Amino acid sequence: MFTDFFYLLKRRKIPVSLTEWMTFIDALSRGYITNLDEFYFLARAILVKSVNHYDQYDVAFQEYFKGIETPAEIVEQVLDWLKNNPLDPRVLNEEEFAKLQKLNLEELMKKLEERLREQTSQHDGGGHWIGRGGTSPFGHSGYHPTGIRIGGESRHRSAVKVAAQRKFMNYRSDLVLDVRQISIALKGLRELTRSGPDDELDLDYTIDATAKNAGDIEFVWRHRRKNSVKLLLLMDVGGSMEPFAMLCSQLFSAANSSSHFKDFKFYYFHNCIYDNLYENVELNTVVGTDHLLRTLGREYKVILVGDARMGPWELTERHGAVNYYEVNETPGIVWLNRFATHFTHSVWLNPDNPEAWHHPTVQAIGKLFKMYPLTLDGLAMAVKALVVKDRSAARRREPSLSRLI
Repeated sequence: MFTDFFYLLKRRKIPVSLTEWMTFIDALSRGYITNLDEFYFLARAILVKSVNHYDQYDVAFQEYFKGIETPAEIVEQVLDWLKNNPLDPRVLNEEEFAKLQKLNLEELMKKLEERLREQTSQHDGGGHWIGRGGTSPFGHSGYHPTGIRIGGESRHRSAVKVAAQRKFMNYRSDLVLDVRQISIALKGLRELTRSGPDDELDLDYTIDATAKNAGDIEFVWRHRRKNSVKLLLLMDVGGSMEPFAMLCSQLFSAANSSSHFKDFKFYYFHNCIYDNLYENVELNTVVGTDHLLRTLGREYKVILVGDARMGPWELTERHGAVNYYEVNETPGIVWLNRFATHFTHSVWLNPDNPEAWHHPTVQAIGKLFKMYPLTLDGLAMAVKALVVKDRSAARRREPSLSRLI
């Protein structure tokens, strides 16, 4: 039972194990779940290990159960029952009964709940349509074919509505980032080393030295720890990157305002890196790419941002740049290859959906740089790759361009 729900959770990238699923099925078999409210919360408690996946769970739950409706014939049974059973005129008059016939099942359920809340004495039978016993066709005895009870307070509807609200959307780790999240992720690039003058008190050594000095205080100073990371940010602007302009702006704001770097440099390009890079998004302040490679040390951590999508000639051909003022004597793939081999640590952040990465230029660039989606998880993985201490000698050797194109 509910096997399709298990596979739906897996398709939504919720890491549900078979052990957890069998635990949940055992709970079902023991009768711990009698309605969809209980199903929703118990399944989430057993099957979802992190709040980061709560939103995917809500999406999957709503997709699976949104079609569950009380069968249409029950509505007819309710109306037939109302017609064939005498009603207390003090409860419903003809006008009220006519209005009642126009209500759908969910509205009928709401009316039922209102009447039950107003009810002050128990009804154990008879013709009263809101009684706890009697012949009400939608009391606590009806079950959906899935085994989940329907009727009563119509709680299956509330569970689906809870899922539809998607209160945990902001907890998802696969969503795009805001400035604060980016700043926190970039914090992981820190490499603290001690340098400069001895201007920080070393408390442990001060205590040790004072003890050895018979209690006379002897201060011991040391170099202050400073972040030694140098970051180079290269961003694609314009064209197909326009839909991601805000996201890239947030990334730049987070990196530029960060105090975690010893040095931070940033430049822009359009579609691909060619003979020149630019200091502004208008692409009118030029910096020679060759000059940049000759002046920046290999220790810079490099983050390239772009969707990597372009015409194949823009990547592989001389004079392939589409910018009218860009006359590239060297193909873009060659320049990218030089960046990949010059710097020891470099990654590519792609703001586009990974499902759209099956494109020849995206795949070619992906052979040069490890490519990650510009999401919280993707940025975390990129930062982790940038702080790896050593890179294999094979990665530093310049790969054959024939293999990349």
